[in-house]
Parts: sequence; structure tokens; C-alpha cells
Amino acid sequence: MTSDHEPAAAGADPGDGAASAVAGQLVAGLLQGPARLGRVRLVTVDGPAGSGKTTTAARLVAAVVGAGRSAAVVHMDDLYAGWDGFEPTLWPRVRTQVLEPLRRGSAGRFERYDWVLGRFDGWVDVPPVDVLVLEGCGSCPRAVDGLTSLRLWVEAAPSVRLARGLARDGAAAEPHWRTWMRDEQAHFAAQGTRGRCDVVLDAFGMMAG
Repeated sequence: MTSDHEPAAAGADPGDGAASAVAGQLVAGLLQGPARLGRVRLVTVDGPAGSGKTTTAARLVAAVVGAGRSAAVVHMDDLYAGWDGFEPTLWPRVRTQVLEPLRRGSAGRFERYDWVLGRFDGWVDVPPVDVLVLEGCGSCPRAVDGLTSLRLWVEAAPSVRLARGLARDGAAAEPHWRTWMRDEQAHFAAQGTRGRCDVVLDAFGMMAG
């Protein structure tokens, strides 16, 4: 795992235009619905590592901007304390540094984890935009359902996800990736994440079952 986020999905991509059209449809519905995080519409893009969440988040932001509204994305990769991503301080930090300020109408500000240095280093401002996309594994816990306007789940086969992760992070990261994949599976099972999400997308941003 690195803060460079996920590469584009590998395999038989049906075309970015089709996926962008899906994102546009999702954003059109989102903007017609209510904001639940103050004036901000919070979108969570959850799912296992390497499934294509970052690309999906980018398409959503582009669709929001294309609709004449403001948007920002926060990556969970920047919030994890390294490979121990699901440790107990994660969500208290997300709430305190990002969600609560936005709910009150103020800018959020979170401390960003530097994967090279192996520590938190530097702060990132999060303005009170029309749409905030929170992207990454574990971005959609039950605890924030009441604040979220749209919950997305993005998935891909485990073998594809592992291959993509090692292509990005190097073969030496395989033990970390395998541990992460076990941890995320336990987290998703405990939270019932996929079943709670409003929309399921495949690795190419297309509607899935």
C-alpha cells in the first residue's frame, strides 16, 4: 500500500466513456438528494484493495465538476497509520479531523501519513465542498451511514487485486498485502459493507450484481 493510490484496472476494460457515463448518472441522482454532512454530500467508495476505487472516485469528482458543483476527494491511504490500517484510532481521527468540521460548516484538516517516512507528516486541508468523496478500504463503516448521501462498493477478483498491488508496491510487499487482504475481509464481514452499499461497481466502473 502506498499513497500513490491504485493504478487503472487491468483486463478487458469496456471503455472509460461508459464508466464515466455511469459516474455521471450516479452524480445526477446524488445532487438531487439531500446533503447529510452539513451542506456537504458525502460519498463513500469502499471495497477491497486494488479493486479500482481510486479511478472510480476520480470519475465521480469529474462528473460533479462537470455538473457545475465543487468536489474534493480524501483517500483513506493518506489516513491509515501504515499497514495497520484498521487500527482503533483511524475512525476517531477521520471524524475529528474531517467529518465533524465539515458537518459544522468549517474546513476539515487531516494529518497525512507518509508511507516512505513511515509516519504522519504534513497536513491537508479539506474545504466544505458540495460533494466530498471518501475513497478507500473501510471508508463506509456503519457509524457514518447517517452522514452519507451515497455508498459505493467496488470489487474485483482477489488474484487481480493482488497482482495489481504487487505491480505497484513491489514483490517484497506481498506479505503485507496478504495480511491486509485478510484484515479487510474481516472488517467487511463485521460491517456488512457490501450489502449496505447503495451501488455495486466492478473494477471498470460498471454496474455489477
